[in-house]
Amino acid sequence: MFCTVLKSHRKADTYLYIPKDAILDDLPANLVELFTPHTVVTTLHLKPERKLARLRAPELIKHLETDGFYLQLPPTQADLLALHKSQQQAAKQSSEESS
Repeated sequence: MFCTVLKSHRKADTYLYIPKDAILDDLPANLVELFTPHTVVTTLHLKPERKLARLRAPELIKHLETDGFYLQLPPTQADLLALHKSQQQAAKQSSEESS
């Protein structure tokens, strides 16, 4: 199976995998809107043994066959402020316990 990878101009690090012969306008309207305009990144020949960065090829093939697309969103980023606050609280508690 061949698939085309599209990159959204509207949302950073967001990619859409679609079968090579798919027509973008046939996808759900919110995806069409998100990927208009877009850049074609590459065309992949998918084989079950192919290694991909975030998803195994058999899973991608299954999404393409059942849903007609696969949307890859950027990884979620940790809430750095909450992390900093929890580290400060832990350090404070540790300091109080040492006294």
